[in-house]
Amino acid sequence: MERDDYLAAIKTRMPEKRYIHTIGVMETAIFLAEKYNENAKSAETAAILHDIAKYADEDWMRQIVIQNGLDHRLIGWGSEILHGPVGAWIAENEFNIINEDILNAIRFHTTGRAGMTKLEKIIYIADMIEPNRKFPGVEELRILANKDIDEALKACICHSIAFLVHTKQQIYPVSIECYNDVIS
Repeated sequence: MERDDYLAAIKTRMPEKRYIHTIGVMETAIFLAEKYNENAKSAETAAILHDIAKYADEDWMRQIVIQNGLDHRLIGWGSEILHGPVGAWIAENEFNIINEDILNAIRFHTTGRAGMTKLEKIIYIADMIEPNRKFPGVEELRILANKDIDEALKACICHSIAFLVHTKQQIYPVSIECYNDVIS
């Protein structure tokens, strides 16, 4: 499928604001891919599909996890955590994506993980810094992403963990593993 086909397929699955976010992630991911010598077409595809399950029914997503033997730790979590792995499942099963790097970029775009590939880093960072994001510190993250992808990843993960701690939210274990990996 080509860009327009993917965009048409996701547009009906999300509100307009999330679609605009997705366009921002796509454009940012392509820019970062070109800057850091990653496959821009893979970045484009992963970015377009990264939130495909964001608005899916939570019970349905849990059934996908159970029926398809996805990571059992997902069951106790809500859609913020579920939509990445279920989105990867949709990308593979509905859109016939077989590139494991693209699938992992979708799968871990919210949580990160230890040992992220360059494409996974690009999608994680692009999701956080796309032009429509407005939060304290985003400009610094954008500047860092333009200088050093690994330092940007570290800063993005630290920002996410700090936000979760500050707002007294539980932290998914894979995110802790990611944090420990990037600070070592």
